[in-house]
Amino acid sequence: MDIRCLENAPVPTEALTRLYLDAGWTAYTDHPDIMAGLLPGALWHMSAWEGDELVGLIRCVGDGVSLLYVQDILVLASRQRRGIGRKLLAAALARFSHIRQIVLLTDNREKTRAFYEAAGFTEASRTGCLCYVRFSMEA
Repeated sequence: MDIRCLENAPVPTEALTRLYLDAGWTAYTDHPDIMAGLLPGALWHMSAWEGDELVGLIRCVGDGVSLLYVQDILVLASRQRRGIGRKLLAAALARFSHIRQIVLLTDNREKTRAFYEAAGFTEASRTGCLCYVRFSMEA
């Protein structure tokens, strides 16, 4: 079946929750109010659909001028390795090609590193930069 991608289209919270649950991201799914606000609060997002099923999503935040943060990129485990994630990331990079600094934070697994490096991302430490993060475990 063909994958159709929709830019900034509404996504039912239930479908979004299923996608995040599939990824194991319960920090989001444990809070329905957070789930409902993810897409309306984003600068830009693109959803990937196979028929009526949400199979992928990229969500970006930032100012749209000098900084873009790829907050989330997810593809259902059963649909991975079919180019969906690559298509979503390519769409974001094309849409925001005018932005100098595009950042993301991800897990340190070989397949994840390979995916982002193939898309032209460089580990921050290799650029002479540091990356800091602060997580609130209460949220």
